[in-house]
Amino acid sequence: MLTKTETQFTILFMLLLLAELICASVESLATWHYFTKPSLLTALIIYFNFQSKELTSKTKVMTLTALVFSLMGDVLLMFVDQSPNFFMFGLVSFFLAHVFYIVIFWRHRNTKINSIGLISILGIYAIGLFYILRNSLGDLLVPVLFYIIIILIMVITAFLRQGKVSKISFILVFLGAILFVISDSILALNKFYIPLRFSSISIMLTYALAQYFIVMGLLKQR
Repeated sequence: MLTKTETQFTILFMLLLLAELICASVESLATWHYFTKPSLLTALIIYFNFQSKELTSKTKVMTLTALVFSLMGDVLLMFVDQSPNFFMFGLVSFFLAHVFYIVIFWRHRNTKINSIGLISILGIYAIGLFYILRNSLGDLLVPVLFYIIIILIMVITAFLRQGKVSKISFILVFLGAILFVISDSILALNKFYIPLRFSSISIMLTYALAQYFIVMGLLKQR
């Protein structure tokens, strides 16, 4: 059950997401994309900052740092058409965001959880994805490999929170982590393997929801 504040923010966030999906898909509205895309993470940063008073200062600072790096990644990826270097810088930004998420999740890990099954599934998935992409990565082969590893560690640490935080907090954060993997997988396949129909919509939809669920889940960690 959402509180009044959560409901109001959710409506605002979904309206911003809808605006971004439209602006990213309609050529005549493309200019607005430079406003609508960063507005999503900006909204999450502002909301989390004001709603995280009951969290520890370390959790609050690290989450805000992860969100800021994500926002930087969003902005950098908007300019990949101007220079390939922007993709690399964006990759680094999101890599650092995942590092901070990992630290946050790890601090509330349940040492009794057996994650071998999940690790096996993610490992098979990562090997399959990397095998598909490997011949198209060029100079980005090593950076992409490290990025795949770090995002999978993020998912695993999100899973390890089970039983140490509230059920709703665990579900939201873990769902967000999974959506992050889906979003980045679609992005990678579309960029390095084969153009996918409606990729801009599916990438942004899963990514925005991933960040939304992680933020809402961490706020319910209290």
